[in-house]
Amino acid sequence: MAGSAAGPGDAAAGPADSAAGPAGLDAGPAGPAGGLAGSAAGPGDAAAGPADSAGGPAGLDAGPAGTAGGLAGPDAGPVGPRADCPKPLHDPDPYSTPPYGGPGPWAPAPPVQHPAAHPSTPPSSAGDATPAPWQRYDPWAVPAPLQQTGDAVAAERRPRSRSRGVLLGWALVIAVTAGAGGGIAGAWLERNGGLGGVQLPRAGKVPAGRAPDSVAGIAARALPGVVTLHVGGGGEQDTGTGFVLDTRGHILTNNHVVESAGTGVGITVTFSSGDTARAKVIGRDSGYDLAVVQVQGVRGLTPMPLGNSDDVHVGDPVVAIGAPFDLANTVTSGIISAKERPVTAGGDKGDGSDVSYVDALQTDAPINPGNSGGPLLDSQGLVIGVNSDIRSAADGTDSQDGQAGSIGLGFAIPVNQARRVAEQLISKGKATHPVIGVTLDMSYTGEGARIDTQGADGGPAVTKGGPGDTAGLKAGDVITEVDGVGVHSAEELIVRTRAHRPGDRLRLTVRGDGGTREVSLVLGASDRN
Repeated sequence: MAGSAAGPGDAAAGPADSAAGPAGLDAGPAGPAGGLAGSAAGPGDAAAGPADSAGGPAGLDAGPAGTAGGLAGPDAGPVGPRADCPKPLHDPDPYSTPPYGGPGPWAPAPPVQHPAAHPSTPPSSAGDATPAPWQRYDPWAVPAPLQQTGDAVAAERRPRSRSRGVLLGWALVIAVTAGAGGGIAGAWLERNGGLGGVQLPRAGKVPAGRAPDSVAGIAARALPGVVTLHVGGGGEQDTGTGFVLDTRGHILTNNHVVESAGTGVGITVTFSSGDTARAKVIGRDSGYDLAVVQVQGVRGLTPMPLGNSDDVHVGDPVVAIGAPFDLANTVTSGIISAKERPVTAGGDKGDGSDVSYVDALQTDAPINPGNSGGPLLDSQGLVIGVNSDIRSAADGTDSQDGQAGSIGLGFAIPVNQARRVAEQLISKGKATHPVIGVTLDMSYTGEGARIDTQGADGGPAVTKGGPGDTAGLKAGDVITEVDGVGVHSAEELIVRTRAHRPGDRLRLTVRGDGGTREVSLVLGASDRN
């Protein structure tokens, strides 16, 4: 290939120069367009033959001006004909490509050569200084920086902006997922004691149902039939408990719960569901401390079944339900501690007309103020008593209105007695009491119950024609036993008597002037307390 500034002596180079051999080993630095045909040939090259179009590869020691050096330097001398040039290995190539075959070990691999002219592209004139694009290509040159226009840069940045948006979106998704996962993991660790933390054992899952004879089973069946009573108005209200007797709305409670309602004070009944209704007193009896109220226009009532208090034994489990201190639907449990406990309460009037006498069932189930009138249930959920009184540690006496708490001494009216009184109150508005027909000396402190010397109204102590007179009782006699059970006071004799029905026969042990004797007596009836 000719140098970039060949001399004029090359104007008529013969065909023998078409394939010059390798140049020497000390070639100077290649020109800016070395290797390929010069971009600005001298005027002497204007009529160069085609054989001069593709010189051989420049050698490493090319002289200052080879006749057809491969890659002449920028200062190469004029190229002239050389008689000693070897004959080309093959005929000239019209496309001016280098010789076929690999270069020698002293020369680098030749660059890829392209045809001098494409059939469809006319060759450039000798005076055109702008080479064809393929002539500017140099695979061995250092790549020039990529040149771009403003549009190209913008076109490249737009995908980059979209990529950044996608990356930000994925980053947000990962952050949210990581946060949610961290929260779940933290909650699990908190609930389970953390990694390596203390994890206490847990109980197994408990079945939803309960045994019918368990406290929970009894309470579930009984609560719908238990009510809370509020008596009074304004800022003061008495609170008690009651339970439903029938579907007609009759409710049994204690007399001392509704006693103030006789002055026109209203009664509000609250059911376990929270529904309320107004109630009125149907009948009450202070001697038994029992009363019946009735609600109107209430449907779906749940009556509570009544049991048999005579079948109760000491030690039997019991459940009490009520509203202690106005805490409605409170359930407590215990046992029957004793039977036939003579309990008296009331006496605020001073004439004894408001004293109640109860042959009570004693229980250690906690009972407090507000439990009065509530049911005492056995293990089958049957009502066996009406909770009425407690023994308070504050003053050692029975407490109805005081605020002393339970010390495990509660008393309930036996349901057999309560049933009979309730039936009479519903049907007649009042109840009858079984009586002996004598006046007792309430101040007597000796053992037993002594018959007074005269009656309360100044008449005889033994009522003429009454049960006592018929049995032969006399003033001054002391009754020491009833049906073989000892009697220690007048109150206890009344309690023992009222535990029976009118017409029942009693066997009394009596101590008198003539000594001790047994008397058979049939109880009479009275509607007085």
